[in-house]
Amino acid sequence: MTYVIHGATGAQGGPLLARLTQSGKRAVAAVRNPSAIQDVPAVAVDNASVDSLAEAYWGADGVFVHLPVVSEPERLVYARNIAQAVARAKPARVVISTSGWVVDEPDSPLQNPPDSAIATLIREVQQSGVSLAVVAPRLFFENLLNPVVLGPVKSAGILRYPLRADLLVSWSSHLDVAEAAERLLLDASVTGLVGVGQSPGIAGVDLAEAFARYLNRPVSFSSLEPEAFGEMIAPLFGAGAAAGVVAGYQAQARSSANTITQAQSAQRLLGLTPRTLQEWLAEISA
Repeated sequence: MTYVIHGATGAQGGPLLARLTQSGKRAVAAVRNPSAIQDVPAVAVDNASVDSLAEAYWGADGVFVHLPVVSEPERLVYARNIAQAVARAKPARVVISTSGWVVDEPDSPLQNPPDSAIATLIREVQQSGVSLAVVAPRLFFENLLNPVVLGPVKSAGILRYPLRADLLVSWSSHLDVAEAAERLLLDASVTGLVGVGQSPGIAGVDLAEAFARYLNRPVSFSSLEPEAFGEMIAPLFGAGAAAGVVAGYQAQARSSANTITQAQSAQRLLGLTPRTLQEWLAEISA
């Protein structure tokens, strides 16, 4: 049994690869250059090549996919190539992570358009007829580790983030996504969308209070304009990727909430409870 994991050297795929390996499953990292990584079984893939992707997917019991943080035109090319490779190779199961992009709220400003990369990927993999589940987190606790965010928390006791202070969000960690994705790869009885995150959602003040308890010092929340946040992260991720992030936070500024529904939650469908921010901070610090 082989599971092919995209992004296995990164924040989402890495924890999933580790979980599968620790449980005795044969999981391989789908990477562009396998020789560049050590101590991890790997298969060479090029997201720009359908042939490369299909070769990696042949005979796989499961494939985990999430699109990288690049410009949207690049993401769209990758999405179409991955879907074509799935249709050609027919792995037994595919699990896609939306990586925080919203695909299940058609009446919300958060909803990605039908021609977006993530919507295209999901739709075209569905059309392949392969068993599919979609892990749908909203915002990641790991975002708070960005130096432009965490630095002021530690130095000044201010959590600056591009959200309204009152916006309720179903925050989760990459560890929660990995747990849900592992379950869905191994058990194909659940298909469709599975929301991952806090339910009910939590607001900025809740994040600040969790940091305050963890750091044992006062921490306050300060709302940051998405455009200002984009300028701060552009040197880290590039202008194209930063523009996509800014657009996402601009949409959240126009929305009433960014929360999963209980009916489609991992809590209900998989019996999995996501970590709180305080639990996650303690876990990654252990």
